[in-house]
Amino acid sequence: MTPTTAVADALDEDTTAPATLPAGDEDPAARADTGRGRKRTSKPVLAAPTPAPPAPAAAPAGAPAVAPGLAAAASGARLDSQIAYLTRVLKMPTIGRTWADLADQARDLGWSHEEYLAAVLERQAADRESAGTMMRIRTAHFPAMKTLEDFNYDHLPSLRRDVLAHLATSTYVPKAENVVLLGPPGIGKTHLAIGLGIKAAQNGHSVLFDTASAWINRLTIAHQGGQLDAELKKIRRYKLIIVDEVGYIPFDTDAANLFFQLVASRYEQGSIIVTSNLPFGRWGETFSDDVVAAAMIDRLVHHAEVLALSGDSYRTRARRDLLAQDRDR
Repeated sequence: MTPTTAVADALDEDTTAPATLPAGDEDPAARADTGRGRKRTSKPVLAAPTPAPPAPAAAPAGAPAVAPGLAAAASGARLDSQIAYLTRVLKMPTIGRTWADLADQARDLGWSHEEYLAAVLERQAADRESAGTMMRIRTAHFPAMKTLEDFNYDHLPSLRRDVLAHLATSTYVPKAENVVLLGPPGIGKTHLAIGLGIKAAQNGHSVLFDTASAWINRLTIAHQGGQLDAELKKIRRYKLIIVDEVGYIPFDTDAANLFFQLVASRYEQGSIIVTSNLPFGRWGETFSDDVVAAAMIDRLVHHAEVLALSGDSYRTRARRDLLAQDRDR
């Protein structure tokens, strides 16, 4: 091939790059080329590059840099405020007071999250139960705080301690069972009744204490006002009521009937602790009616633990000890 021929052939070939057209447009020359059988190759469309994220704004000129310690302190203050608000809304003041100290303890001892949560909730539950116990004891209107732990068992050998220990568990209260303490004056029946009432309050039961004469006065006022049924219903809300000193003051027929209604309204519905200086055989003397007394006793003792106690009066014994000391001098 001569040089002239090579140049001519090169001129016949399309060696120039096609111009780039907007999307959707087509070169008319390309359409004409298809008629001559020339194959057209399409070029891929390149995606637009993803813009880089904007750089953080620079602090104003002359502004002091925030120290990491200050930022952490601000975050901690916000957390403290949030926890204080949440514990106030949830009515959990104990958690609000103790969570920080317990958190320090958890970090020092390496507690897990679950262990820390259990410790916080346990503290709240304990304080709430303690507050509930104090409220139940306060609303029971005990004449004095006399616990079973303070009772002198050596002066009452007739008392079965195993039975008293069982009663101290208050398991009789949910069963609506009763306790009857019989014995002469001054041997500690009221002390035992109050002690059992405190145990019931500590075990979560509502308690109300009063003497037999005060209970009669309460029911008489309600009866005279046409509110006896409402009053009996109100009293039934208490899981345990204590009636002290039955038999010390005799009741007339109306009072005996009211007292019978009190006992009958709680039969298999709520527990009663009764103290009396008289054996059951003499209750007819107190209530002026043997029939009413028998019906009352029947309901009391059907589901009851009856403790017949005997011994010297605390007050008589103390008086005797004082006289003996005077003689020795």
